[in-house]
Amino acid sequence: MVEKFCRLCSYGCFKQQQNPRNSLNGLYQFKRPNKAQMDRICQRGYSDQRERLKKISSDKVQDRIFITWRRFTRKKIIFLCLCRCDTQNDDSDLACLISKTREDSSDSYTQTLLHSLIIVSNHYYPKIRLFLYFMSKQTYKVCFCFRRRFRYTASEAPRDIKTIFEKYSENGVMTVDHLHRFLIDVQKQDKATKEDAQSIINSASSLLHRNGLHLDAFFKYLFGDNNPPLALHEVHHDMDAPISHYFIFTGHNSYLTGNQLSSDCSEVPIIDALKKGVRVIELDIWPNSNKDDIDVLHGMTLTTPVGLIKCLKAIRAHAFDVSDYPVVVTLEDHLTPDLQSKVAEMVTEIFGEILFTPPVGESLKEFPSPNSLKRRIIISTKPPKEYKEGKDEEVVQKGKSLGDEEVWGREVPSFIQRNKSEAKDDVDGNDDDEDDDDDEDKSKNNAPPQYKHLIAIHAGKPKGGITECLKVDPDKVRRLSLSEEQLEKAAEKYAKQIVRFTQHNLLRIYPKGTRVTSSNYNPLVGWSHGAQMVAFNMQGYGRSLWLMQGMFRANGGCGYIKKPDILLKSGSDSDIFDPKVTLPVKTTLRVTIYMGEGWYFDFRHTHFDQYSPPDFYTRVGIAGVPGDTIMKKTKTLEDNWIPAWDEVFEFPLTVPELALLRLEVHEYDMSEKDDFGGQTCLPVWELSEGIRAFPLHSRKGEKYKSVKLLVKVEFV
Repeated sequence: MVEKFCRLCSYGCFKQQQNPRNSLNGLYQFKRPNKAQMDRICQRGYSDQRERLKKISSDKVQDRIFITWRRFTRKKIIFLCLCRCDTQNDDSDLACLISKTREDSSDSYTQTLLHSLIIVSNHYYPKIRLFLYFMSKQTYKVCFCFRRRFRYTASEAPRDIKTIFEKYSENGVMTVDHLHRFLIDVQKQDKATKEDAQSIINSASSLLHRNGLHLDAFFKYLFGDNNPPLALHEVHHDMDAPISHYFIFTGHNSYLTGNQLSSDCSEVPIIDALKKGVRVIELDIWPNSNKDDIDVLHGMTLTTPVGLIKCLKAIRAHAFDVSDYPVVVTLEDHLTPDLQSKVAEMVTEIFGEILFTPPVGESLKEFPSPNSLKRRIIISTKPPKEYKEGKDEEVVQKGKSLGDEEVWGREVPSFIQRNKSEAKDDVDGNDDDEDDDDDEDKSKNNAPPQYKHLIAIHAGKPKGGITECLKVDPDKVRRLSLSEEQLEKAAEKYAKQIVRFTQHNLLRIYPKGTRVTSSNYNPLVGWSHGAQMVAFNMQGYGRSLWLMQGMFRANGGCGYIKKPDILLKSGSDSDIFDPKVTLPVKTTLRVTIYMGEGWYFDFRHTHFDQYSPPDFYTRVGIAGVPGDTIMKKTKTLEDNWIPAWDEVFEFPLTVPELALLRLEVHEYDMSEKDDFGGQTCLPVWELSEGIRAFPLHSRKGEKYKSVKLLVKVEFV
């Protein structure tokens, strides 16, 4: 393929060689173009791009290489601009403008040319980086015969950002002193130093403008990765309290790859959960078909088993990939004494010295702290006799099965008030989980001692119903498990007793058995009652799981979050926190949704709509105690890849320590269900004030490469 390249000016050019992949034989450095040369370039482009081209040409006078290329087919014009930059900040000093008369990002020749530019520039100029910025006319097919064209415009700083820049700049330049004042006054970074300000300028401006920021560089900094919404990215909570004082990232049936009835069991979901920061792994252990080994599977279902040894080795290999804080392995034991002895051998051999075991013959009077248990694995299960009948506690639940979730998950329910006509819940009567002291004494003679000694956190329900379950023994700590329905039923009458119980003991909440699709429930119900282990199905997605993921972004994502003081305050019943009681407003969170960008780069241009650019709107709200929970939305902006809503929302908060900020972007669709455009959820108490860039995540919680919202956060 032989292409013609025209030299539009004496500004710069390159020659086409025989092979398009080697189309660049060299790059030439030229002086800054004069006005006539710049006008000639602009005349070949579009009027709405002239100012941008002129502005780019006036910056970085000498450290710029311009290459102009025109392909004489379908009137496609591309302007390329490469700039020298610091190798430590690949994106800090470069600017590249590509203008095309029609969108053709899939053009293989164009992609080959750009690939050659990168290779050759890296060879001849190691400090050159290429960044593509598309300004194009997008074409959408209509009825096979017609095409609709829409202009894609560049992102522009909102009016409020421009006003702030004018206030903290002089002659169009924000110096180190100006930026330092901005960080303190607007961003509320009281400990910010001038060195911090200089570092921001170095990363956001060119090599020749390290003395300050222009408006574009300032806007780039605000929308960049160096301006995150969370204040701290490392562990900063007090980690020396007993683990009963922490919320712990907890998984449910961690070995399942899909639904609760027929999916495969595997060690892969366990590895994925640990890499996401989960600190509590649940394994249901059963005898295999020959009764001579141990399998992990969901009992009384069609799930295919996986060997216990595979799961234990996976835990050992990946337990501390993202966090050094302890991993708790909860075992739902359905084994005979002989197989329990085999489990003890496996656990001891695989975990070795990192396994935490209490002194022989002693019960824990208080749980150790996360700091004292760093890089340790803890076993938690019920006394050995409890699952001998082979009954799975989570399969035999009452209730209707759940339908399929919506495209992005059902809305999170509030604290559900159960219907009085429903059947009496198991929590008020005797169930299979209760401890029978006489039977337990007999079983201790048969249970293998080495297996009993592995259990650091004892679990079980005493006889006598919920009142006995919630009694606090000053000489012994334990773990209690309740289903989501049992918790809701108990919270109607015993909310304060539940909170008091969780101040010393561990409470685990698990999904009801009818959630066969591996859906989840509202985790705030458990957290607001002090439950440390709110167990979730991690293999799916949906709004409830987004809340769980958002909650554990706190404290550096280590999987342990210190409970707020209101849940740890002891004393008389009047001093104990009651989630249902409406408290006075402590603070008001003001959220300004300025704009969003990045969808154009992360999605196909017809992903949201076949016939036009997307119509985005944002849902913003709070998940927390019932008095704080609310959702609002912005207006819908039509046919815009870079929506600029510029709307303000206020949220009065009575318990900000348990509040999560929710942000969701959707694309309005008149004929079908609205399309999903991204989401994030963050703990309110760890938000950084000021103007911040909020990265959005997919339905599965995976962070998008480019999609972000520019948001201002204030506490008033």
